[in-house]
This record gives sequence, structure tokens and C-alpha cells, in this order.
Amino acid sequence: MDDVNLADAKAHLSELVARAEAGEAIRISRRGKPVVQLTPLAQSRKPIDLKTLRLVTDTLPPSADAPDIVRTMRDEERY
Repeated sequence: MDDVNLADAKAHLSELVARAEAGEAIRISRRGKPVVQLTPLAQSRKPIDLKTLRLVTDTLPPSADAPDIVRTMRDEERY
């Protein structure tokens, strides 16, 4: 955990927020005493509606080249 004084935090707030988003915890102090801590929020995910997903996927035509598409995605690191 990194300690930053309040004056530096004011001057570099955008950078500190970016670091916190990346997973780093940052403690901000005033007159040498810790007063707040920046930490990343846990992102909640929406649950998948399986009925809607089935409706969409059932209407798609089957693809014979799906394995090739997956291999290409994997090889290009786009997964």
C-alpha cells in the first residue's frame, strides 16, 4: 500500500484513481495521519438470462468454420 499526503493527492488525483482501478490500494494522509484509502470497487456482473441467450443462439445458423475462428482468436490473443 502506498502512502500519499493530501497535497500530492490533490495534484495527482487522476493518476491515483487510475492506480486504484488497476488494483492498488492507496492511503491518503493529512498531517501525517491516514484519513482515507482508495481501493478498487468489486465490479458486479449482470446475471445471464438463459432464455434470452437461447432465443438468440437458436436463430443463428450453424457455422462449419467455428473451430477455425476460435483458433484464430486464440492465436491473435483476442479472447
